[in-house]
Amino acid sequence: MSHASEGPPGADEDVRYMRAALNLGERELGRTWPNPAVGALVVREGVVVGRGWTKQGGRPHAERVALAEAGEAARGATLYVSLEPCSHHGRTPPCADAIIEAGIARVVSALEDPNPLVGGQGYARMRNAGIEVRENVLRAEAVRSHAGHLSLILRKRPHVTLKLAISSNGKTGMAGPRPAPVTGEAARDIVHMMRARSDAIAVGIGTVLADDPLLTCRLPGMEDRSPLRVVFDSRLRLPPASRLAASARSVPVWVVTGEASREEEGVLASHGVEVIRAQAAQAGVDLPMALRLLASRGVTRLMVEGGPTLAAALLKADLVDEAVIFQSPVPLPDDGPDAFSAPHGQVLRAHGLNLRYTRHAGGDEMFVYERG
Repeated sequence: MSHASEGPPGADEDVRYMRAALNLGERELGRTWPNPAVGALVVREGVVVGRGWTKQGGRPHAERVALAEAGEAARGATLYVSLEPCSHHGRTPPCADAIIEAGIARVVSALEDPNPLVGGQGYARMRNAGIEVRENVLRAEAVRSHAGHLSLILRKRPHVTLKLAISSNGKTGMAGPRPAPVTGEAARDIVHMMRARSDAIAVGIGTVLADDPLLTCRLPGMEDRSPLRVVFDSRLRLPPASRLAASARSVPVWVVTGEASREEEGVLASHGVEVIRAQAAQAGVDLPMALRLLASRGVTRLMVEGGPTLAAALLKADLVDEAVIFQSPVPLPDDGPDAFSAPHGQVLRAHGLNLRYTRHAGGDEMFVYERG
């Protein structure tokens, strides 16, 4: 049952502190999987006395970090947390118990955790201990922040963000296909930040064979934020000499394949590439099964940078939750591959994705669509 309240005294203050808690959690997006990236603040008499966010690998949880920083100042204070505190024993005792033991008087939360091991039980445990609990503050923002966790629990697959760069006339590259820079530096910087905030990046084998991409985060000082790299490759054609295979020991590479010989698998494994077997489909790998396999290994947020073939397959299978389109004002030759069969807005709306906002990215335009 939801206990959203319209706004007790201090409601505006609750919104301000919750926004700060959400921002704290998001600083580790892409590095906490399989756990959600939660943020927490302990506030006493208008002063922040403790801050926390889920650490790399998912432990410790945000609430425990914030409570440890607050120490005795947590007694009688308010805790702001971007997701319902856990109530079950996992690798650590329940956060709800730590909150009760710390003497927190009031908890403000953004979102109930749909995990059946929690699912309102954290709230109930704290209320039973006499703590005032306010729910659903900035809930819509929290749903976006925790989209990966929600998808993992509710859909048993990662949240999928499709990214495509297209020319003014709707092309993704040159004929051949041959790689061609489509967008400018500002758009590329945004893409690298998107990579840093994703658990994994996925491409199809066609993109690898055409472009030999590296798929790392190359923003200065953020090289260690490069995510897991995934290749959908039904016949295991990933070249051992590719930049992905050559760098697999420093930044992990998983290849999801259908039919492939153990010998080919052994060659890639000798380079540090992990091969995951899914069922083959008519046009490649069985994508719903591939995403379930990634989810079973803890991947919650998947950014897909493959070309138009993979994009079309994911859209057809209703597996895209968000689409980010960068459009250049410059055309490419008309014989290049089309991004979509019609203007991107028309195609994405037909697949249940609505335009959320547009913004300038240097000289390019960025269009962000999300599932309605």
